Amino acid sequence: MHTVFRIDEVRKLDKKSPLYQVDLKLTSDDDQQLRQLTDRVRQETSGSTGWYRMGKLLLKISQFDKAEELYTALLEQVSNDSDKADIYHQLGWLKDDQGQYKEATSFYKMSLEIKRKTLPEDHPSLAPIYGNIGQVYKNIGDYSKALEFYEKAHKIKEKALPSNHPDLAISYGNIGQVYNRMGDYSKALEFYEKAHQIFEKALPSNHPHLATSYNNIGLVYNNMGDYSKALEFYEKALKIREKALPPNHPDLATSYNDIGLVYNNMGDYSKALEFYEKSHQIYEKALPSNHPHLAISYWHFGSINEKMHKYSEALSFLEKALSIFKISLPPSHPHIQSVRNAIDNVRKKI
Repeated sequence: MHTVFRIDEVRKLDKKSPLYQVDLKLTSDDDQQLRQLTDRVRQETSGSTGWYRMGKLLLKISQFDKAEELYTALLEQVSNDSDKADIYHQLGWLKDDQGQYKEATSFYKMSLEIKRKTLPEDHPSLAPIYGNIGQVYKNIGDYSKALEFYEKAHKIKEKALPSNHPDLAISYGNIGQVYNRMGDYSKALEFYEKAHQIFEKALPSNHPHLATSYNNIGLVYNNMGDYSKALEFYEKALKIREKALPPNHPDLATSYNDIGLVYNNMGDYSKALEFYEKSHQIYEKALPSNHPHLAISYWHFGSINEKMHKYSEALSFLEKALSIFKISLPPSHPHIQSVRNAIDNVRKKI
């Protein structure tokens, strides 16, 4: 009989050993939603075996340190260029999730360089690398470069995949995110809705990608000032994430943060603070201390304290945000100037 387990802990048996111990917890046999989600995750990690597959699963649940330790050990053991390219790609993904964007770009480009030795520029296996390089550029605020790589990935996927494939939906979502960052909300919504239509048909109702899709649409409505609509989509995303993800997953923190932002915009500061604090507690546990998400969290605390006329507290939070942004983002990133402006405004009120 097949059984489904939850990964409880992954640890090395000892420093010199190449072996790891994986502690598992048995789940209920009749959990239909969990079964659907597990089947989907199994599909998403197909093509990988053994510890390579475990590494992908660790990344999906944001166990970054364990994933890095595993991939570093694998890198020392392989001599095959193809395997090295795959490991570099996964390390790039890991570093991007940790907010270490220079390292992420370096790993992605090492992976791409190896693959391009034997593959044409539009080979389907290159699409994920192009897409992930696009994500790094998006995260550092270089939106034209992000769009260039996202569209390169999308063109490859359009040729290689059926029109209802979830990977195409991910591409639509990525392009939508760039347009949202650029302030072109109608264009962003167009791409997000294309993504969502595919996800609804192709994925189980509790899949994290569907939650991301709801969250993206909510973000556009929030930016457009339609806060009730934003809250509706954010809460749909949160409902899925609370069921599908571990309680300390950064995506859960993102949901809490975004809901807090809506309440902040609506003037309900106590409710906003409640959600911001939930978000911050997760980010502090799950992310490195200089991750941009933590800076955004401090920025939001600063914003809400300013609105509550607590100017010294606001200034303290904003200065924390700025110090992290200066470490983790390029000097030209718009977040840095925005926080500097916020600091200047608060200082005038003290």
